[in-house]
Amino acid sequence: MGKGDPKKPRGKMSSYAFFVQTCREEHRKKHPDALVDFSEFSQKCSERWKTMSAEEKGKLEDMAKVDKARYEREMRTYIPSKGKTKGKFKGPNVPKRPPSAFFLFCSEYRPKIKGEHPDLSIGDVEKKLGEVWNNAAADDKQPCEKKAAKLKEKYEKDIAAY
Repeated sequence: MGKGDPKKPRGKMSSYAFFVQTCREEHRKKHPDALVDFSEFSQKCSERWKTMSAEEKGKLEDMAKVDKARYEREMRTYIPSKGKTKGKFKGPNVPKRPPSAFFLFCSEYRPKIKGEHPDLSIGDVEKKLGEVWNNAAADDKQPCEKKAAKLKEKYEKDIAAY
């Protein structure tokens, strides 16, 4: 259910959070079987908090200070887990992946389609390129596929050397 590290220390509680916790415990003792309407309950807690004296709040603030000290003490000894890393690190000089045969085809035919249909939007030009590629015969695609294969071989050699 919970996200994050299960070993991470529980967060520090504010004086108001301690107050709400005591309100909830009192409510459970008085009405053990009753369902709690959260908005109504929190509104009543808020009203009670506003009418509390500084002396009563002081006790809760002391509890919050103790809890804050506990949290800071636990955080000093806590070592975050490595977790999952988001992909491999890419240095500034890593070779770029080669374009696919379709991308090579697009870079070659895009100006032709734009010239024939200057009113088409970018998305429509791309759709048209996709249609032309899908309807093209295998021997029409072959030059792009050969070029893509050569670029891929070069890329694999460059990566191995990197």
